[in-house]
Amino acid sequence: MDVSKRIINLRERCGLSQNGLAERAGVSQTHLRRVELGQADVTIGHLQLLCDAMGISIEEFFKEETDTDEIAIALSKLSPKQKSLLLAFIDSL
Repeated sequence: MDVSKRIINLRERCGLSQNGLAERAGVSQTHLRRVELGQADVTIGHLQLLCDAMGISIEEFFKEETDTDEIAIALSKLSPKQKSLLLAFIDSL
């Protein structure tokens, strides 16, 4: 697994910029950028901070993605009203 690519993928799925994730995680944006570019290693401590900031566990970070993971991420981004409308649409099928 390419850790830097995984961080980028998850960060983008969460709708976060590098700066936004760095701020949430309490890590330097410069270090995060270097990690994402593969120019620096990430410690388990920093990885835990990044995962916490993205609302996932370390286990989820290393877990292979499935279609249901993509659906769960998309659903987590919906507002309560959007979720209600989606459920009404699904019920109508």
